[in-house]
Parts: sequence; C-alpha cells; structure tokens
Amino acid sequence: MKLLRLKINDIDGFRSLPYGFEHYFRSESALQDELDKPSIFAPFVCAGPNGSGKSNLLEVLAAIFYQLEVQRVQRNFLPKIFEYDSVENPNGIKDSDGTPNAYELEYLIKVRKELRAPDDSNTFTHVRVIKEEDKSPRLAWIITKNTDYKFDFTMLANGKMGLMPPQYVPKNDAEDFEFRIPSDEERSFLLPQYVLAYSSGENEILSLPFFKMRFIQFDEYWNALSKQYPYPGRPDTRLVYLDNAFSQAILLCNLLFQDEHTLQTFREDVGIEEIKEFRIIIKRSITLQPEQLIAFANEDKKKRQSLEDIVLSNSALSIEKDDQDISYYRLDLLQLLEEKSKGSFLTVNTLQRCATLSFIDESTDTLFLDYKVDKATKEAFHKNFDGSPLVLFQFLQVLLTLNLYSVSDTLKTDLYQSSSHYISETVPTLASDERIMRFKNFYLTKQGITKQMLLKELSDSEYQLLHSIGICLLFRDTNSLFLLDEPETHFNPDWRANFISRLRECLPKDGDVGQEMLITTHSPFLISDSTPEKVLLFTKNKASGKVSISHPDYNTLGASINKITMNTFGKRETIGGHAQALLEGFRLRYKEGNEDKERLITEIHHTLGDSVEKLLLIKAILDSTQQSNEGVRD
Repeated sequence: MKLLRLKINDIDGFRSLPYGFEHYFRSESALQDELDKPSIFAPFVCAGPNGSGKSNLLEVLAAIFYQLEVQRVQRNFLPKIFEYDSVENPNGIKDSDGTPNAYELEYLIKVRKELRAPDDSNTFTHVRVIKEEDKSPRLAWIITKNTDYKFDFTMLANGKMGLMPPQYVPKNDAEDFEFRIPSDEERSFLLPQYVLAYSSGENEILSLPFFKMRFIQFDEYWNALSKQYPYPGRPDTRLVYLDNAFSQAILLCNLLFQDEHTLQTFREDVGIEEIKEFRIIIKRSITLQPEQLIAFANEDKKKRQSLEDIVLSNSALSIEKDDQDISYYRLDLLQLLEEKSKGSFLTVNTLQRCATLSFIDESTDTLFLDYKVDKATKEAFHKNFDGSPLVLFQFLQVLLTLNLYSVSDTLKTDLYQSSSHYISETVPTLASDERIMRFKNFYLTKQGITKQMLLKELSDSEYQLLHSIGICLLFRDTNSLFLLDEPETHFNPDWRANFISRLRECLPKDGDVGQEMLITTHSPFLISDSTPEKVLLFTKNKASGKVSISHPDYNTLGASINKITMNTFGKRETIGGHAQALLEGFRLRYKEGNEDKERLITEIHHTLGDSVEKLLLIKAILDSTQQSNEGVRD
C-alpha cells in the first residue's frame, strides 16, 4: 500500500487538522522511483513538537478505514445505531461521533492479477475514497488502460474525478484511465488487508475506532449465537489494535511459530530465548438474567414466546437449578466455537488438541489448557493452525473479545456514538475468574537468567519492543497499513537508534505484499535513519491552530542527532535545562568581570561535565583573557 493524498473537507475539521487540510504523501518523482525500483521498507516518520498534530494524522486515517469497515460489515450484521433512515439514505450507514464527516483519500494498493484489467501489467492499482458531508464514503477503482503506467499527479491535484457518481468516468479523450465503482468482491481487495495500530501511551483517540470495532466484532458473534448462524472462528474485521490485552497473545504466536532467524530481533534486544509453559483458561458458559433471554427470541414479533420456549428453541441455552433448587438460565457462550458447531473451522477443540494436559472444572464450567512447550507442542500448533501464527492470533482475538460480554446494550450504544478521550474508562473491568478467556503461568527463559521468569516480569521497554516488533512479525505477509504512535518512548538510546533497522528485519523486502507504515516520534534517531521524503515535519500555528506538514530541507539520512534536534524540535542546547541554567549563571558571572577567570574556569570544570556549550563558554573566557593581555602589551 502507498498513501498518496489526504484532504479534510469537513467544515469542522478533524482534531487539529482544519477544514481544507491537504497533504500529498509522495512527490511525483518519489512515487515513480518507488514504482520503478522497489526499495527496502521505509516508514513515514512523523516528527514535531508536542501538540503539533502528528497523532491526528494517524487518527484520521484510522477513523476513515473504520468508516469503510463499518460499511463493509453491515451486510452481515451491524447494530441499529449505525443504520440510516431507509427513505433518506437507503444505501448509507450512519456515522458515529469521532469520525470526519467529509474527506478525500487516495492510495495505491497491490491487487491480485486476476482482478486487474487484462492489459494491465501494473502491480499497484489506484483507489480513491470520497466522503461528502452527511453521506457514506464511496470507493472508486481507477484502472489504467495502458501498460506503461505513469501516475497522473495533475489529475490527482485537480480532482478530475470529483464527486461524479457514474459507473465509468473517462479521464480524457484517450480514455487512459477508467473509474469504476467496485463490486463487493473487488472492494474487499481494494482495501488494506489490515489496519493495525499501536500506541505506547494512552492515545484514546487513536484507539477509539478500533475499540468500537471490537464491540462490533463481539455483536457479530452474539448475533450469530442468538440466531444460531454459523460462525467462521475468526474475526470479520480488518481493524486490529494491539494493546496490553493482546500482549501475551502476540508474543505467544511468534514464539510458537517463527523460526530462529525471524526471532533474532527478540534474542538480540530483549534476550528472550524460549517459551517454556503457559496456561489458557476458558470460561465456557455464563448465567443470564431473564430479561437477557429476549435477545434470543424468535424474530417473528407476532409470535409471543415464553422464556421456556426461548430456551428450547436455542441449543446454546439451558435451564439449571442451584443448590436451593432455584432455576436459572445459562448460555453456552462458546457453542459456535466448539467442534460440534457447523461452519467454524477454528475451535476451542483445536486449541485443546495442542495441549499437554486439559481438564474441566465442572463447578464453574471452566476449561483449563496447560502447555509444556517443546518440539512436539510447536508441531501440534503448526498442524492445527495451518502453520500460521496469524491464524492462531485471530482465534485468540475472538476469544479475548468475548470478555466484552458484560457490557450492556445501552453502554454499547453510547460507546458507538462516543468521541470521548476516556472511552475505555467507561467499560467495566472483569475480575479474572469472570473473564471468558485469559492466560496464566506464562513462563519463558531469558539470556543471563538461570531460572524461568514470568512474562509480567519484563520491563515497560521490553513490553514495548515486543508489541511493536511483534505485530510486524505477525502481519509481515499481509498488505497492511501500520499506525504506530510513539512506539519507542521507553527505549534506551541504543534501541531507538536501531528501531528502523529492526522494523526492516521483520518485514519482507519484496513479494506480493506491500506494507505502509506511519510512526510518530520525538526521537531524532528515527529521523537520522530516514530519507527527507519519508520525514514529515509537523508545525502548528499558535494563533490560527493551522497544522502544516513539510519535509526537511537537508539530507536527514545519517544526519547528526544534534542537527536533527535543533532543526526539528527547536532545541538549540545539547544539555539539560538545569545544567543550562548553571551554565548561564557562570556566563553572567564572567560578563560581570568581578571574578578571577582562572578560578571561574576551574569551578566550571568541577561543576559541569563535557559539552559543546561548556567548551564554548570556556573558550570565550580564554579569548577575553588573551585580548586583555594583548591590550596591556600595546
């Protein structure tokens, strides 16, 4: 995937990106070079002072693809809150808060050869997404009719496609380009395979669309369970947000499937050697209140069903009695994820076949799966999950999403409409024994440590590296968009200096996939490992609030950290603020001229460590001493 252009047409703007904000991600020459001579993977590095709008660029991209994803899944199931009035907009969907109301987005994406025009030999195809105010986003496929493909930046700049709705719109008399509204099948291949996000901090706005998509994913499963529809066993969503809830799953999938060469990044930096054992605990059923059974009633509203009839009509429901002979209702929440289920090719039984030991606690209806990891265990996972760490991760993703079962419909409706910065705080946190799925006793070995250690014993920086590098390894063979918000904030200088190199080691250099990545950062090391066209410098006008993006006017690749710090972040000093204040105190004493200069220099040497600023001050003092001596001789 290669991003081309983004324009905000929402009259209210989006976050700090104002109405009319427009950015071209690639110049014509840079894009042509990438198309003609595919090079090594290089992310866009978004840099600038705090509050300059860096994260907002990631947030608007996440929000756009969230809208497109909601539009895609509505044919299967979508909560009523998203539905437009059938008369006003029969083909549309209702936008939730927190997303832009009007925009244009263009990108190139790799598409399967059989979907391209017969005479089109290009690897990439051009996609344009347009959303007009209060309407659903529309996606168009721009198909080239000549094999000598040259991207037309003039057409892009002038917006010649405009908002024209016809099925086919010729570019000019020669009809070199064809604009086509894709079919449902084609549309699926014109979107990035996944949109992946990670934030090292609490960037709730970036996580907001992904968080909402988790609830949509849960509602899809709940709807299938209540109506007894088949369920595939993997999430029907392209949006994946990798936070602490998925940290163990990310590491587990990589350590079970990746070869030694691929895992070398973990070995070199974090020092992780092997996973030794872990436990997966799955709560198979939950109790329901009588009012919750209504969701499982027959869809025919004219047919009044008693609670007993509802239970009898759905095999996932049952009536049981407690010790005091009082009846209560129970839901087999995992019914669609068990071997007996029709249509599910990934099941809990699949996980159980890989376990060293398994048992069920009948009193709580909880399944315990214990794994002693050796060669046989890894072979079992390879065999049962198609040899793919991503297949295993997606199934674990479904199980972890079921932990949202306790959220009420009222709260979910509020969440779908929310633009809150604190959305996660409104969702109840379940006690460990109430969760549908959780990990426990996750032990691994680490270089330099003789005893096995728990995963939770790793430091924040080690977790951060495992998150950011781990998602790249998991999705390395996909055509995806990565949005990483300050992924290296906890890193030491050595890890920051090597971060771009680590990303390149994780992602393939060629093949049928093409990842795009945007990283926000305050680290000059990431800029020093990037060429100027891949560095996006953000500035924000304090008076107007207008955000602008530019490229450095010097070669950033290999530039010194000091030069980047001064040019990008406006930091002229290379020492800390307290040390700078001490230095200025010495400078003031020197200028007052009331002290012995040799003693002052000695005190400066004794107080401050070596720095450019210290040397310049001492040089100024010595130069003034020399000038005074020369004046005396004259």
